[in-house]
Amino acid sequence: MSFLKNIFGSEETPKQQESKMNWEILTDVNQLGEIIFNSNEKPAVIFKHSTRCSISRMALKQFENEFDLAEEVTPYFLDLITYREISNEIANRFGVYHESPQILLIKDGQSVYDASHSDIDAGVLSDKL
Repeated sequence: MSFLKNIFGSEETPKQQESKMNWEILTDVNQLGEIIFNSNEKPAVIFKHSTRCSISRMALKQFENEFDLAEEVTPYFLDLITYREISNEIANRFGVYHESPQILLIKDGQSVYDASHSDIDAGVLSDKL
């Protein structure tokens, strides 16, 4: 079975897997208010991840490997399969079309940049800061 997990991945969140990132895990819609408020002092990036999608898993791994912005932004992780209502509220509050995988950069309470699929790039994110 571990062979299949290596090929297809598993449904673990980054906290459960080895990750060099210090993700804040989104589990409550009320956290969006905190993100909006705190983004006035320090921008936030939200990574919306589908645990059932191999493309999302590849984008997540690549993003984690490239990410070196911990001093500049607070990274938030959303398992959108488990917390679909939070994903829907992100689309509503920030006026972005839902995609998966997707990142949003939140500054001064607004989404100032979003990208999905192969356009997710930590280097480009750095340029948007």
